Amino acid sequence: NEKIFSSALLLATWFSVDCNPGPIDDIAVDRYFIPKSCIREVKSGDFVRYHYNGTFTDGKLFDSSYDRGAAFFGQVGQKWQIAGVDKGILGMCVNEHRKITVPPHLAYGSQGAGDKVPPDTTLVFDLVLLDVFNRADQVQTKVISTPKECKRSVMRTDFVRFHFNGTLLDGSAFDSSYKRSQTQDSVVGEGWLIKGLDEGLLGMCVGEIRHFIIPPFLAFGEKGYGTEIPAHASLVYHILLEDLHNPKDDIIVEVMKASEPCTRKSVAGDYIRYHYNASFLNGITFDSSYQHNHTYNTYIGMGYMIAGIDKGLQGVCTGERRRIILPPHLAYGQQGAGKDIPGSAVLVFDIHVIDFHGVKDTVQVDITRKSEACNETSEVNDFIQYHYNCSLLDGTLLFTSDYETPQDVVLGGDKIIDGLDEALRNMCVGERRTVIVPPHLGHGEKGAGIVPGSAVLRFELELVSLQKGVPEGYLFIWLEESPGHLFEALDVNQDQQVPLEEFSQFIKQQVSEGKGRLKPAQDPDSVIIDMFKNQDRNTDGLITQDELKLKVDEDAEKTRHEEL
Repeated sequence: NEKIFSSALLLATWFSVDCNPGPIDDIAVDRYFIPKSCIREVKSGDFVRYHYNGTFTDGKLFDSSYDRGAAFFGQVGQKWQIAGVDKGILGMCVNEHRKITVPPHLAYGSQGAGDKVPPDTTLVFDLVLLDVFNRADQVQTKVISTPKECKRSVMRTDFVRFHFNGTLLDGSAFDSSYKRSQTQDSVVGEGWLIKGLDEGLLGMCVGEIRHFIIPPFLAFGEKGYGTEIPAHASLVYHILLEDLHNPKDDIIVEVMKASEPCTRKSVAGDYIRYHYNASFLNGITFDSSYQHNHTYNTYIGMGYMIAGIDKGLQGVCTGERRRIILPPHLAYGQQGAGKDIPGSAVLVFDIHVIDFHGVKDTVQVDITRKSEACNETSEVNDFIQYHYNCSLLDGTLLFTSDYETPQDVVLGGDKIIDGLDEALRNMCVGERRTVIVPPHLGHGEKGAGIVPGSAVLRFELELVSLQKGVPEGYLFIWLEESPGHLFEALDVNQDQQVPLEEFSQFIKQQVSEGKGRLKPAQDPDSVIIDMFKNQDRNTDGLITQDELKLKVDEDAEKTRHEEL
């Protein structure tokens, strides 16, 4: 083994020993700087790395590791250095400064060292210990903090993303992911990392912080790395695990709140509206629909979303809350997305399903109260009055009718949304229904006012009153057979002409006797006047027998002309 000093390394000349005070029996150790913290003390058999200045007792320099730009490396107790230094370094701590005064018989004795150290010379070594390790060392791990919950820890072949500060054992920084503003990303146990990190990362949880001390033979060994990590350097890592997944992972779905009852689950092709909070495994949020004040709306299973969400939204119920954890290969992959989502990031979506529907969905009707006596039901052209509450499927109330003033409408008159018009048909007075209307039968993709686009609507309905209507285009219909000689029945005074007064009196009598029905929801006198005008074809204020024609006969005549 080569000793620490050779003739090539000694810088002082032999005549520099004039101030030698004379021989001493043993080494003298001056511990003039002791660090507050001592990781370990040097013992025989340890490997050490230190800087030094070697002087004679008069202070004249004869050798320096600083001048060579490389610290000394050797094993204690194995004659890698002169006996006095070998003895004087025992018990030393990293970053400790010592002056070791070595008598000649524990240095170069009566022979000296070439022309640099004369015979029988006492030497003084000013040392600072940079590193110490032993071949029996393993990775030293100290857990600084752990997350409250850990459902998964690092295993071999897992892909991890972590932040770190890296220093040498003396505290000199050699690298930091924080300074690069980018995590260190690697597969564990596959040789991508130094052996000590491969070992130390095992069992870590996302959010956990660990402190590692890695001996050189589990780090960069004899070669070191670049200009920052010298040969034979122990490394200290302060690591925060940010992310963890395995390339074989599928999505993980956790139902946070089930929806009961669930009459239908989403399938591929459905159009869905949902709110979400999106975060990384460490809990940091990178996006939220709530911040946009708008649901995210899209089709399921048709490639409009990242693959993991496309898959995770199938089989949901309206109102359900679920968490979907996406490995990067089912999210944004190695490239990430923009400045907010780094490459190879695991994503966590907390989702609240507002509603979904299929393009072929129909109105769903649930009768919640039947009417005990029901002789007739509502149909197209009927005039009805009803109470209603209209809400979104998440319970948000949109509209409600005045309890004292019900809503009224003529069914089929294109005055209300198609789904509601359909839902109000075939109802009995007093009946109550809960109705689900898909958006294509509601307010469509654009919505209306406070109704969001593509919203599924829930209506709570109660039919208050019902007036049977007349077919479209009619003002009056017969409920029984019309009189065989209608004109004679109208012409009360038999003067072969019918004025408005006679006409009105006759029609009102038919209605009062239940023989006929006027168009509802309009002033009866106004309807009768319109009927009279339709028959008074020459507008002379009188209807003659030649002018009088039933609408059903007119329609039949038009049909015959069309057929011809």
